[in-house]
Amino acid sequence: MTLEEWYRQDRLPHIYCAGCGNGTILNCTLRATNELGLDRNKTTFVSGIGCSSRASGYTSSDSLHTTHGRALPFATGVKMVKPDHDVIVFTGDGDLSAIGGNHFIHACRRNIDLTVVCMNNTIYGMTGGQGSPCTPYGAISTTTPYGMREMPFDLCAVAEAAGANYVARWTSYHVKELTLAIRAGIETPGLSFIEVMTQCPTSFGSKNKMRQVSQMVDVLRANSILKDKADRNKAAGIPLEPGKFIVGELVRRNNPVLGGRS
Repeated sequence: MTLEEWYRQDRLPHIYCAGCGNGTILNCTLRATNELGLDRNKTTFVSGIGCSSRASGYTSSDSLHTTHGRALPFATGVKMVKPDHDVIVFTGDGDLSAIGGNHFIHACRRNIDLTVVCMNNTIYGMTGGQGSPCTPYGAISTTTPYGMREMPFDLCAVAEAAGANYVARWTSYHVKELTLAIRAGIETPGLSFIEVMTQCPTSFGSKNKMRQVSQMVDVLRANSILKDKADRNKAAGIPLEPGKFIVGELVRRNNPVLGGRS
């Protein structure tokens, strides 16, 4: 089977804005499923609402495009009924951490055998560029025209604290590492959470002096710190600088699993 066969060709070209990183993340995810040799007839993609959640509609296997914030409850139902299926969830930072925040916490707590890929562009890109729970402090959005005055969620820290078996973070720049992380997430029993920091030039970049896509990608690359380096800095008493974030495999453990493999 080829990578192209994982795409619904009749739905292409996609609707993503020029320079959006979501298409890259979709490609990395389908590349991972293809490299693992997953059965399309036993693979289901689930998504909620938002730019990220349009990704499920471009896959040639079964997919569910569900209501806002409710992708994880739907995915839980699929996994409980079909435990032998690989269930992969596409979601965004707003969809997952705002209206879907409670579902996110308890899906991690239950450690359901799902792979969750969160496209974190730090904004509500589809509905008007409003600030999300992950919008950086001080950033401009349509709902924070004078700068965000709330601290953003650390989604990976939430997933780790709530009990997910596998947690990783990469960016849309780190395509090889991201593909490997999604593969590892699919292979790890229990809930796997892969956060992908990605660019939204239309709704975020245009308001925050990054009109060029290359500027946003450069910022992602410059602000990402490999976990090994971050650990060494922490041991040496060097704190993580504001605006920086850790990338890499953050958690891999073997807590009891609800549904599917154990």
